[in-house]
Amino acid sequence: MAYLSQTSGGGNAFFIIYMVVIIAVFYFLLIRPQRKQQKEMSALQSSLKAGDSVLTSSGFYGVVLDVMGDTVIVEFGNNKNCRIPMQKSAIVQVERAQDPSAETDEQEDK
Repeated sequence: MAYLSQTSGGGNAFFIIYMVVIIAVFYFLLIRPQRKQQKEMSALQSSLKAGDSVLTSSGFYGVVLDVMGDTVIVEFGNNKNCRIPMQKSAIVQVERAQDPSAETDEQEDK
């Protein structure tokens, strides 16, 4: 009988170590990358400014005209009358507007 109680204790320790390893694998493969991506998206959305070209979650490309708290006004296409207010969370990709002075510097380098 003493033999059975000793082996079951070892089995419990192995099970606990196994569960810790499984949880660690899930953390490093699933949870951690998702949190990193959320932080990057939050930083991207908080740094929006007028003149940035954006891609919305619905697939439309536009230009940010104004940023007001959680809402941005985006102009779509060449039609100046197509200005739509939307939430920052609908922005999934941003291409920064370049300064005119930076463009002239690039042209002089060529």
